[in-house]
Amino acid sequence: MAVVIRLTKTGRKGESKYRIIVKEKRSGRDGKPIEKIGFVEKTKEGIKKEVNKERYDYWVSCGAKPSIAVMNLLKH
Repeated sequence: MAVVIRLTKTGRKGESKYRIIVKEKRSGRDGKPIEKIGFVEKTKEGIKKEVNKERYDYWVSCGAKPSIAVMNLLKH
């Protein structure tokens, strides 16, 4: 089972809201996740993000690969 950490879009059209989730690689973008570990919102004031760093580190240590978008978000 290949596990990835990636974004899934939520909210209305025109709103930039994403959840950071852990799921199996072959499942669809809006399929059921294994675990939700954070969120990202783009607002007029800037980017609001919250990530459970302990769970992120746990999943990476188990072999989950973060997507490029998630890696870029966590760098900043």
